[in-house]
Amino acid sequence: MNLRSRLASSAASARSSACVRLLCAVTLGVLAPLAAAHAASFERAHPRRDQVNDRVQNLNQRIRSERRAGELSPARARRLHAQVHHTRMEQRAMARRNGGYITRAQQARLNRQQNAISRRIGR
Repeated sequence: MNLRSRLASSAASARSSACVRLLCAVTLGVLAPLAAAHAASFERAHPRRDQVNDRVQNLNQRIRSERRAGELSPARARRLHAQVHHTRMEQRAMARRNGGYITRAQQARLNRQQNAISRRIGR
């Protein structure tokens, strides 16, 4: 391959890379507001599920924070993350059985499970 063809190839690569970056920026600009709108509508339509999901995020953040601080061993952090994940999957299964919603009793059960996990994080 001669110098001219190498330069042409690198210029084409740079143009295609710029196009990809532009496409990504436009896509994010269009999809970000849609994702935010969807999240807000989910919160209004499924307040119990939203509360459980918010706690899942909070518990996972606390586990990561304790792990970084050296308060939790890697194995214990993995087990706690697995327990949090299990409650999330249980919530999704409950919602699937109830047309997308969870009942007050189901929310209370999930909250008790999450409370137990929260106590284990702080030990």
